Amino acid sequence: MYEALLWRCTSTKGRLTREIVEEVAASFSVSARTVRRIWQHARQCFLRGAEIDVSNHRSHCGRKRVQTDLNMLRDIPVSKRRTLYDLSRHLKVSKATLSKLKKEGLIRKHSNSLKPHLTQQNMKERLQWCISMLDPATIHIDPCFRDFYDIVFIDEKWFYLTRKCSTYYLLPGEEEPYRTCKNKNFIMKVMFLCALARPRMDNEGNCIFDGKIGCFPLVTYESSRRSSKNRVAGTLQMKPITSVTKDVMRAFIIDKVIPAIRAKWPSEDVGKPIFIQQDNARPHIDPSDPLFAQAAQQDGFNIQLICQPSNSPDFNILDLGFFASIQSIQFKNATKTIPDIVNVVQREFEKYSPVLSNRIFVTLQTVMVEVMKIGGGNNYKTPHINKASLEREGKLPLQMKCDCHLVREVCMQLERMN
Repeated sequence: MYEALLWRCTSTKGRLTREIVEEVAASFSVSARTVRRIWQHARQCFLRGAEIDVSNHRSHCGRKRVQTDLNMLRDIPVSKRRTLYDLSRHLKVSKATLSKLKKEGLIRKHSNSLKPHLTQQNMKERLQWCISMLDPATIHIDPCFRDFYDIVFIDEKWFYLTRKCSTYYLLPGEEEPYRTCKNKNFIMKVMFLCALARPRMDNEGNCIFDGKIGCFPLVTYESSRRSSKNRVAGTLQMKPITSVTKDVMRAFIIDKVIPAIRAKWPSEDVGKPIFIQQDNARPHIDPSDPLFAQAAQQDGFNIQLICQPSNSPDFNILDLGFFASIQSIQFKNATKTIPDIVNVVQREFEKYSPVLSNRIFVTLQTVMVEVMKIGGGNNYKTPHINKASLEREGKLPLQMKCDCHLVREVCMQLERMN
């Protein structure tokens, strides 16, 4: 401000005009009185022959900031750090102070979920699975994963009518939603068997195969025995199958999944091996099941059944991200009956973008790399490679590369485990 005054002042006696004062005050958003005070202070320093100093000499006022020793946080068990209230009680600081520290990034919120317990045999099988997913043509030179075009992932998922607890944003005087059910522990639900393959794009980025084999509700249809205000006797009613047995799974795979694969699979790949990947749940059929083998070899198709490693839901794209995405969308739709759930889930399944589905396949490959780095465990963080940005630039890889030194280390580790 003082430099601006010197540049504008043309008087030899050091006098400021009213126009100069108002112009400088407006440019610095201060009052004219402040401008004159700074100018007078500078003149007095000049007349005394002292160094001109127009800085603010006001001492700091107000309460001093309380310094919090965050190193004490390490000594508090994580089971006692679940809320800011718990932290404030152990650190003896206010919750407002902890909220500020959280905004500054000095403490962070972490959501922790349970993961399957892994035995040494489980970790060995996980490493073997990761090695088997590498492209055999590149494993000895520049290892990269297979393109997964020949695998159909299947899995089951319960879709509930609603959540026990839901969050809404309302106006101050708006009426709060009122939700009821007969028993919160038995909310209406339907199990779906989903089958998904990797979508395929042409050179211009257009989808030529969306990979959506099908989303099949595990339901039966029964005729109502008596008339009521809702229906007449004999009306077909949709009933969820509550007991999913091996016979039920075999029937759905043979009657639903395999015909859908034959109808939707790209014609240029008919005759090549197609693998249906499932987990090791007890109701699932054995890969050598004779009825499945008979149905899988018809019409020139060669469909085989494979089982992913035990306790490894992170090796199935449906558990890795697809189901969570569909479930969150389903909860945004108001459903009241079993047919409502079925219609919403199947509709959202068909509407799901193949672009987003393809990104999950890239995530699956990065997850396998992380599993190999930690020796087959599941204590890793899902890597983020900014897939959306890479996709816009046309740089999203179809097959993720894997460090050749890492592959050698895993192979040596498997030899030691044998």
